[in-house]
Amino acid sequence: MATRRTHIKPITTDTMKTTMTLITLALAGTLAAQAQDAPRRENRGPRQVPPAVLEEFDKDGDGKLNDEESKAAREAMQAKREEARKKMIAEFDKDGDGKLNDEESKAAREAMQAKRKALVEKYDANKNGRLDPEEVKAAREAGEELPMMRAGARGQGGPRGEGRPNRGERKAPPAGE
Repeated sequence: MATRRTHIKPITTDTMKTTMTLITLALAGTLAAQAQDAPRRENRGPRQVPPAVLEEFDKDGDGKLNDEESKAAREAMQAKREEARKKMIAEFDKDGDGKLNDEESKAAREAMQAKRKALVEKYDANKNGRLDPEEVKAAREAGEELPMMRAGARGQGGPRGEGRPNRGERKAPPAGE
């Protein structure tokens, strides 16, 4: 009796590359589908307006900004940002070209970090390493110019004072999340 032999093709490098490519594409497709299902900003409800903004721009006193008040607040903030940008250029644009190159940007960043650090050392009453909304308010009332520091801003304390942790303080998420 004759035995029938079947020929099994050996696994080659090309077969492995093709298999790995297909697995990678399948995973990428799955991740892309999950990313599309993630909740977006519009699903989280309206953003809470900081009390200082309400105090300054809520002209009718109803506790929220109508379209006209909101437009005035946006224009005022845009004017403040433009003023701060011009001030940065005036202070750090050493070559006079009207913009900051890499070296000038680095100097500006370092100066702002030093200013923030000095403000935190001076006004951080609870010694948590950042300025909470009350501490920001105290610094402003003392006449301090706060570079990019807002009560409720990320890293300076949220609406409940929790803030975003510094990079070194972040905890790994629980297993399974």
